[in-house]
Amino acid sequence: MYATVASVSVVGLTAHPVQVEVDIAEGLPMFTIVGLPDTTVQESRERVKSAIRNAGFRFPSHRITVNLAPADLRKEGAFFDLPVAIGILKASGQMDACLDGYVFLGELSLEGTLRAVHGVLPAVAGLAAVDGTHTYVVPRQNTGELALLEGTRLLPSAGLSDVVQAIMEGPVIHVVPAYRPPVTPVDSPLDFADVKGQATAKRAMEIAAAGGHNILLTGSPGSGKTMLAERLPGIMPPMTREEVLEVTTIYSAAGLLTDGGFMVEQRPFRHPHHTASSVAIIGGGAVARPGEISLADRGVLFMDELPEFHRDVLEVLRQPLESGTVTISRVRQTLTYPAHFLLVAAMNPCPCGWYGDPTHECTCSVSEVRRYRSRISGPLLDRFDMVLSVPRLQASELGELHPGEASAVIRERVVAARERAQSVLEGSGLHANADLSGPQVRAFVTLDHDAQAFLAMAVTRFSLSGRGYDKVLKVARTIADLDGAQRVRGEHISEALQYRSASAAWDA
Repeated sequence: MYATVASVSVVGLTAHPVQVEVDIAEGLPMFTIVGLPDTTVQESRERVKSAIRNAGFRFPSHRITVNLAPADLRKEGAFFDLPVAIGILKASGQMDACLDGYVFLGELSLEGTLRAVHGVLPAVAGLAAVDGTHTYVVPRQNTGELALLEGTRLLPSAGLSDVVQAIMEGPVIHVVPAYRPPVTPVDSPLDFADVKGQATAKRAMEIAAAGGHNILLTGSPGSGKTMLAERLPGIMPPMTREEVLEVTTIYSAAGLLTDGGFMVEQRPFRHPHHTASSVAIIGGGAVARPGEISLADRGVLFMDELPEFHRDVLEVLRQPLESGTVTISRVRQTLTYPAHFLLVAAMNPCPCGWYGDPTHECTCSVSEVRRYRSRISGPLLDRFDMVLSVPRLQASELGELHPGEASAVIRERVVAARERAQSVLEGSGLHANADLSGPQVRAFVTLDHDAQAFLAMAVTRFSLSGRGYDKVLKVARTIADLDGAQRVRGEHISEALQYRSASAAWDA
């Protein structure tokens, strides 16, 4: 007795079709699973055996062999509990129904109920992109995340007996309706109105949000660097459908969606501790998982106390900051994850934190300050579009009762600037000015005569590298978008250079 059931395996974010072949033969009772299963898949034998019995079916007392094809693809996770159980019921004659066109995935409890599994969205999205005629039998708890895949045929189920009954009697197929992203983001309780003073820093954060520019904040302890960074997602534009799908796919594969399968519709904010390893930041590991830079995709990655991170962690950021993706190469596989994030970093100006502070004396020697700053390499520093010094507020400023400008007001200007940028970038596949490559900068950024002369002078004055030159132009273009200007003017170049001057004087 033989049966074949369709399922799927997810490696990284890529879906691979898997055929679950079940053979029941005469012989001593034995249950074997082959086809490069990991420990979780091997343990499914006990879950499937108990689930079949407790769901009211008979578990065959014969030799059962399950092959997960293709045999050279490693199978991981609890995806295969349901298809293995369905295959056994089909092969043993307890389920007389055609299974063509169905794809099964889900974890079984010992009672026979279905539990949510990680990675359902990339699994279904990957197969549906190739063949949209399949019907996907999934745990009911996973249906929320699948709301992004309009037109996909689903059969959400609560347990093994429900699946069998639905297929035998003629299933009621649920076709996913078109997804509509939220018109406006949910206002965060962290509001820029809470930030007193710091007009220059707020302006820089507004420019960063409007153009997607990476920013490094330096300043004494208590100057408000963390406070500013935490409020940045609240002024960024609402996520598009494509961005919601991309981010939710990553979180689904990482197992970070809550029960109920809610989508990630607000821009992520990730704040890893400085003791995090390079694998935790980049991704990978024994069981490949997205790292912090991928979990921050289309959102903000905040790295506080930047010089305290290990040097190898900082240096591996350089390539993802340029490409927007991260490729993890291992002996058995190569995985690619999205990593299009806005990097906000914060650091003290010296080891004691009080270098340049008007009210506290710095106890660090010149060599200690240089050594501390040298932990941030020149190539990494050059990848920040803006480097800003955040001064500590005086007592008189802290005592002010007047609230600052609200995040909702700033976000309106940011959205308007993004729309102006999109009208120029339309057709290029880019989302923000920070995404422009060198040739694209010259193609899309137009300067008036004063701006050209000012920039030519600045190249010599600040010893700008080629990358630094392009970043000044990109930041200036964003400032022009915020001002509603068609061309980049001299004042836009001047303001953009203010955010590079700290970088140029780093070793001064």
